[in-house]
Amino acid sequence: MTPATHPFAGVGPDLAGPPRLPPTDVSYVVDDTAVGRMLLAVRDNGRVVATAYAPDDDAVDRWLVRIAGAVSPRVLRHPRPTDAVRRSLEDFLAGRADRVDVEPDLVLATAFQREVLGGLAAAVGYGDRTTYAALADRVGRPRAARAVGTALGTNPLCVTIPCHRVLPAAGGVGGYAGGPAAKEHLLALEAGHRGATSR
Repeated sequence: MTPATHPFAGVGPDLAGPPRLPPTDVSYVVDDTAVGRMLLAVRDNGRVVATAYAPDDDAVDRWLVRIAGAVSPRVLRHPRPTDAVRRSLEDFLAGRADRVDVEPDLVLATAFQREVLGGLAAAVGYGDRTTYAALADRVGRPRAARAVGTALGTNPLCVTIPCHRVLPAAGGVGGYAGGPAAKEHLLALEAGHRGATSR
């Protein structure tokens, strides 16, 4: 058969080998973790923009719309660039590490959320706990405990920036994006491994 009559003549690209994915600004994956289904998203520079609970496809779509609006519409479901955050999250959830060791990017957070999440990350270590009121006081907003709770409830970097460590002063676990069972699991994990993980 001559090249001119070959049924695939002129068809490109070369069909041999695995497909080549186009470059993207944000890669993401949806994983089932020990604390629920999460969307993990990473910029092309390796910074992590989301470790967010996404219990259903509607939640995934909402996060992708936020990412597209805040970072870039070039968002691709591509697991390989998320390998580092997936491994680090797995290590944390297995009790082998005391933090999700990635470089977070708060591009999806509001200015107030950045204050709150920054104060939380700086003040409340592994196995420690605080209250919404105490965190509000720490960030210079002593009357904003409710607003702090709302900011934590939409944290785009759950577990990575550990909002599960913030509890109501009156007792109980309070709200959490992943649900109360996930929050209780994380608190119990840290209580059981405090001092045993590598710092």
